[in-house]
This record gives sequence, C-alpha cells and structure tokens, in this order.
Amino acid sequence: MTAPGTTDRSRTDQVHRAPHRRSFTATTQPLTVTPAFVTRADATPRQERPQDAGSAMDSAGHEVELPDVHRHDLALESDPNLAFEHFDEYWRKVHGPKFAYDEPGSTAELVLRYDQVHRIPAGPSSAWPPPYSAMTDGSGRLLGDPAAHVPGYRRPRWDGLAYITYRTPDDVTTTLDQEKFARRVVADERTVFRKVARGLAQEHILLPSRLRREAVSLVHILQRRPELPRQEFQRRWLTEHATVILSQPATHTYVRRYAQLHTVGTTQDDPDAALMDVIDIMGFACMNDVEDYLTSTDYEAVAHHQRSLTLDGCEYWTGLNYTVIDRLMPELPTAEPR
Repeated sequence: MTAPGTTDRSRTDQVHRAPHRRSFTATTQPLTVTPAFVTRADATPRQERPQDAGSAMDSAGHEVELPDVHRHDLALESDPNLAFEHFDEYWRKVHGPKFAYDEPGSTAELVLRYDQVHRIPAGPSSAWPPPYSAMTDGSGRLLGDPAAHVPGYRRPRWDGLAYITYRTPDDVTTTLDQEKFARRVVADERTVFRKVARGLAQEHILLPSRLRREAVSLVHILQRRPELPRQEFQRRWLTEHATVILSQPATHTYVRRYAQLHTVGTTQDDPDAALMDVIDIMGFACMNDVEDYLTSTDYEAVAHHQRSLTLDGCEYWTGLNYTVIDRLMPELPTAEPR
C-alpha cells in the first residue's frame, strides 16, 4: 500500500492527464460514454435508498443487507456523521487512482476521459433552486427563532456521476472485461457505493471546453414526455433545445462547456439508467456562475422549452469536477450529420 502523499507518480492518476501525459487525441466524431450515477454506502434504510445486491460491504467483503441496523459493519465508514465526507474522499483519492492504474496485464488506455462529478449539497439543485432569500417575519425582520424554522433537507437521488468516455462501445467491453476491472475495480465499487446506475450513451459536444479545467458541472437527468418516442425526443433535444440554449447570451457568458449524453442502452440490467433519456452536462468556472445562469432571464426561455419536451420533476444538481483521466485534447465540437 502506497503511503498518502507519496511523490512516486507511477501509480497515481496524474500520469493519465496533462501536464504529465504528453500524447493526446482529438476527434469530432460522437464518442461513447458510460454515465454511472452513484449513491454512497451509508446507513440509510433500504426503503429510502435502494441498494444493489452485493454492495455496501463489510470488511470481510459481505453485503451489509440492513445498513441502518448494522451501520457499524460498513467497511467504508461506521460513523454516520462522517459517512458523506469519507465517501467523498475515498471515491476521489482511492477509487479514482485504482480505476486509472495499469496493473500488470491490464490497461485503461482505451478510456479517453474519466471525470468524477461529486454532488455539492450547497450547489443549485432541482430540490432547492436559486435564488436564495433571507428568512424573515411579516415585518421584514430576520426570524428571531431560527431553530424552529430550519428547512428540511431533500436529498437528490444520486450523490455523484462517473463520466467515463470511450471511442466506441467495443472499447467499453474490451476495457471492462479485463480481470482488473471485472474483479478488483468492481469489488472496490461495492465497498464505496450502495448503488450504481450505469448507462451507455452517445456524447454530443455542443460547446467544447477551451481549458479542460471547469471546476463545476450542472448535471440534468432528463426523461421525455410519454407521447414522445425516445429517438424523436433525442433528435429534438439535439436540434431544437440545443438551439435555444446556444442562442442565449447568458449561455456564452457563464457556460464553459455543454454536452448532451443520449442514452442508447445500459451496460447491465439497470431500470434506473434505462429511464434516463438524455443527460445534460454544463461546465462552469465557479458555483456563482451556475446560480447566475439559472436565475437569468435567458434561462427562463431554456426552462420553458424544456418543459415542453420533458416530464415534470426531472432531477438536476451541481457537482465538483475531478478529472482522473484525460487523453482528449483539444476538445472539439461533435460533427452532427446534416
């Protein structure tokens, strides 16, 4: 086991991205993404948050089937006060490097990019969108008894997104069928996550990143209206909705990157991932830019058009970006067929 803070980079994920990596690729072709939405292994009752079979393991590698009853058995963290922080740290500092590391006989070279998007509770979300106002009484004064008026917390369905990009679906299979991924990376997933919804999607870059260092992502999980077939919805989202977004001045003021992930299937039997028709991902320089974009007059036009195509209540939230692997440089807009 390598000690924290080691200066030996051979087993770090830094060797898989600039400035330590020297060779890169670029393409205008649609790429393949396995968007994996995750929830952390914690003591939440199963009826409140589903749990994959074999996940949320104890230190012996067995599933903790009732984590709310046996929370002290969870390998990730037994103290519920530390569960979110420990999950956040482990996913980035332990799981990310494991995924990227090329152990003897394995390679992650077909992974073109791997971003972890860690949901930030204080960021904008569909559960509590901006702007945020001071809580006052009828006379306009701040509440004198704030302890009696603490708003309840409405947790989004997911705690984060593993945004993993390949050139083709065959590259996904070739990579994940390796023993390292099929056995040891999956075992690590079952330690840190209680559920993973892993889809298979085609990526469309509408607004490419210039810096590849966006700090924040706005992740929007979209479901179509029932009268719209999936292909028709995706076509209209890529043409009509993208046009609405890109025609707004606020988009070009605040948004540093815009990509659409169009679901084409799943990498496993996964009803949660199958319901996600499109995943919209926007990159921003900071959290305030997300807030200002979502409260702009321009965004009202975007939201209005979205409501004409999607079900009510589609979840969105904001996350902090950690790039683990990046072999794509520069990022180019996807060449769409005319």
